[in-house]
Formats: sequence, C-alpha cells, structure tokens
Amino acid sequence: RPPVDCDFCRDVRQVDIVQHISPQDFESTYAYSGRPVIVKDGQANWTATDVFSYEFFSELYTKEFGGSSSARSRHQRCQFFPYKTEFRSLDQALTMGERRKSERPWYFGWSNCDSQTADVLRRHYSRPDFLPERSESSPTDWIFMGTSGLGAHMHVDHVSLPSWQAQIRGEKLWSLEPPPECFYQCQSMEITVQPGDTIVLDTNIWYHKTSVVSEDVSITIGSEY
Repeated sequence: RPPVDCDFCRDVRQVDIVQHISPQDFESTYAYSGRPVIVKDGQANWTATDVFSYEFFSELYTKEFGGSSSARSRHQRCQFFPYKTEFRSLDQALTMGERRKSERPWYFGWSNCDSQTADVLRRHYSRPDFLPERSESSPTDWIFMGTSGLGAHMHVDHVSLPSWQAQIRGEKLWSLEPPPECFYQCQSMEITVQPGDTIVLDTNIWYHKTSVVSEDVSITIGSEY
C-alpha cells in the first residue's frame, strides 16, 4: 500500500452522524474526502429489516446449493470470509445446526457475486439515495452476519472505491485507526452502528475492525460506490 496524505484525517475528531442529507451535500463533504460518516435515514423504504435473517439466507442459498451443479459453481466463485470460525464455505456456514448456532459465537461474510441471487436480495434494499448520482454502482454486494463477541480483525481493504455498509439488524462496534504514517497526526475513533444506520467509509485508507455488541444477530449489507 503506497503512503497517503494525512490531510484526509488530520481534522477528523469523530465520526459524523447526519440525516436528511442530499446527494449534493454528501458529495461535497463526505463522498470522496475520506471523512467517515453515519447516515441515520439511509434505508428508507427498505424491507430488508423485516425480511433478512439467518433463516432467510439459509433457505435462499440452500435452495441454490441444492439445485444444479452450475448454481453451486457460481457461488463458489464468490469470496467467503470465515473469520474465527471453522467454516470452509458459505454452504457450511448457512447449514450449521441449532446446537452450533447457540453453543459459541460465529461471524462470517461473503460477496454476493451471483446475479440471480442478487435479484432476489435487491427486492429488499436499494442503492442508498444519498450517494452521488455520478458515483459508480458495483454489481457485487457484501453481506456480514454474526453473533455477539466476534467480528472482523483490524485491517485495511484493497478495493477500488469507498464503501457503504448498512446495519440491517443488531449492533456493531466499529474501531477506526489512521494508517501508520498518520498515527501522530490523526486520531483513532470508535462508534456503534445501530439498526437503520449506514456507515460510509473509505476502507482503503482507514484501518478498521468490527465487533458485534448486540444480543440480536448482526446483519449488514454493503457495497462500493
């Protein structure tokens, strides 16, 4: 990773929280500045909050896995992140028994790179309307799901664009750290993202880790823009 100019974080003391923000105001202040923000009303008219659950994803993907070999092959091309679990595939993660679900924490994520499954999921959410109209729309979405006590380790991403991540259920604590070259010029921050919140962050420059902090299962979905 090449060094970055620390101007992006030098004056950032907290993660801003906004609502009713227009695409124009979002673009001028947050979209490409590297300044993290939580948008409180970015999931208006979504049905994902009422529909998405472990059981929903398990049924959806089990139906796909149980179908043709071509369907299984499509999903195997998508990325899967087991984090600190024993699961080797999304198939294993979404077919764990009730005993495994309750006996110890679990957390995993995957990219939804299959267009047929994406069509089903996107009936329940849409591209956040505060994003700039000229920004890109990635065909790949990311889903992260898990229980209290686990999450993603501290890391920085290597993706093409900034990201948004919508908290559908549960609560997740985000810990943000500036890159090493900015350690003495910028601050570390923490913030809890709640259901209905959408956090927007350039994960290519902010080091970040997450931890589920709610009794309810945490479900988030996001993409690049």
